[in-house]
Amino acid sequence: MYNKAPNLKNTIKSKAKSNINMRPTSEAMTELLTLLFLNVLAEEAKAAAFEEKSATIRAQHVKAVSKKLLKKARG
Repeated sequence: MYNKAPNLKNTIKSKAKSNINMRPTSEAMTELLTLLFLNVLAEEAKAAAFEEKSATIRAQHVKAVSKKLLKKARG
């Protein structure tokens, strides 16, 4: 299995304000939220691929679903 979560956590920390000190509980919460988002993204991309009768999940499925999820999260 390809493990991207630790790299994603570092990306989130670097894109946040640089002077932020995160406590261990905040770091754990950030990591859990990113893993939850990735899990939901994978499930939705799987459903989108199934709707198109595709056997594989392609980048176009992930991009379409991520746009929907991010738009829904904003408001």
